[in-house]
Amino acid sequence: MALHNQLGQLGEQLAKAHLEAAGYEIMDQNWCHGKAEIDLIAYHNKTIIFIEVKARSSNGFGEPEDFVDNRKQKLLAKAADEYIYLMNHQGEARFDIIAILFNNNNAYTLKHIEDAFWPSPDI
Repeated sequence: MALHNQLGQLGEQLAKAHLEAAGYEIMDQNWCHGKAEIDLIAYHNKTIIFIEVKARSSNGFGEPEDFVDNRKQKLLAKAADEYIYLMNHQGEARFDIIAILFNNNNAYTLKHIEDAFWPSPDI
C-alpha cells in the first residue's frame, strides 16, 4: 500500500478514536455515494456530523484542512443529502474537518474543526 494511503488510514483511525473519546457515536465509516466518500459519519447532541479527515506528513503546501476545496465540499454535500434522505434524519447536520499533521518522530497534532464549512446552495 502506498505511504499516503497508509497515512490516510492511520489518520482515520486516530480521528475515529478522538471522536469516540469525545462521546460521538460513529454511525458509518468510508460511506460512498457516487464519486464521493464520506470518511466518518457521527451522531452527537442530536446532530448528524459528516467528517472529512485530512492527514499530511508536512504542511509545506498548506495545512491539511486547506485541501478540502469547493469541489470536495460539493461532493460531500451531495453524499450527505443522500445519507440524510436514506436515514430519514430530521434534525441538525454539520460538516467537520479533522486535520492531522504528522511529524518525523511519529508524533502528530490533531485539529477538530467543527462547522468547518457549509456548502453553497447551488450544489
